[in-house]
Amino acid sequence: MDIVLDGVSKIVNGEKHINNITLKIESDTTNVVLGHTLAGKTSLLRLMAGLDRPTTGQIVMEGKDVTGLSVRKRSVAMVYQQFVNYPSMSVYNNIASPLKMSGLSASDIDQKVRKVAAMLHIDNLLDRLPAELSGGQQQRTAIARALVKDSELLLLDEPLVNLDYKLREELQVELQDIFKERNAIVVYTTTEPSEALMLGGNIVVLDEGRVLQTGATPYVYHHPATTRVAQVFSDPPINYLPGVVHGRVARLGQGIDIPMEGHLESVPDGKYIFGVRPNHLFLTNGSGNKAEIRTKVALAEINGSETFIHVSHGDTHLVVQEDGIHPRHIGSDLAVYVNPCNFFVYNETGHLLASPFQCE
Repeated sequence: MDIVLDGVSKIVNGEKHINNITLKIESDTTNVVLGHTLAGKTSLLRLMAGLDRPTTGQIVMEGKDVTGLSVRKRSVAMVYQQFVNYPSMSVYNNIASPLKMSGLSASDIDQKVRKVAAMLHIDNLLDRLPAELSGGQQQRTAIARALVKDSELLLLDEPLVNLDYKLREELQVELQDIFKERNAIVVYTTTEPSEALMLGGNIVVLDEGRVLQTGATPYVYHHPATTRVAQVFSDPPINYLPGVVHGRVARLGQGIDIPMEGHLESVPDGKYIFGVRPNHLFLTNGSGNKAEIRTKVALAEINGSETFIHVSHGDTHLVVQEDGIHPRHIGSDLAVYVNPCNFFVYNETGHLLASPFQCE
């Protein structure tokens, strides 16, 4: 079953939540919708589910126009950010609830419930009420209730966002295996580039209700078609430096010269935007680092086992991603090093000209 959105828009109180999206999602695929908060991810899922109707455009599933078809008449299941479980029902009955109206026998229902519960490691919790569960267990119950239906379309709207890091990591790994076993279209939304990369499959980069780029997730990560795609698909956001190429040398920012070699050789003279992800800026001058950027520390942001060092280079703000916890004094000088091998190059309109993907 393929899904085709043809010129779909959703306008609410004069505001475009979804803006003229044309998109095809293939059957039996895992698809990640990546975008910042308010990019339109939930609105897109609600249209696919039949919970909302588009203002304009058409939605086709398996060759059939389902634009006006209600969610009850579609083979769809959805998991939300919040733990949506029936508080007065046991875990068993929460999972079984979608099956009880389907006419299945009690033995078939029991078999399906216990199978999916075991898959999500909650088979020892079936007699408990949701209030007796941890947050992770509650979300596993909600996911089990969606999976048990064997729907052709499985929609997950940032399902792990409210869990702590360890639980999120566990479920991310488990969900990859579960998705591979299902004969269904899976659409999973997230704001986290790392989560998108872990889940793999295909990606839809969404921004302000528009689709910016689609494709295999690793390819889009390595070849972001525009500066905006690269910004969405990088956390912290990608760093940009204005540059001028002349005579096989590029001058970036304030006096940073880099040789135009390797994947940069084909870029002609002119003005460009040079992008480098925070994990490709270094504080030691290792092999291949042919440019030094003189900066001042603006902020050191400790994030788990990493430190994001915000620095200024003239009027340009940069972020350096450093392993470990390293407090820095605000206003102190800091030398940052970069290998030209790691630069993306965009033209002045923000379209990709050169990617470091094949640079050794």
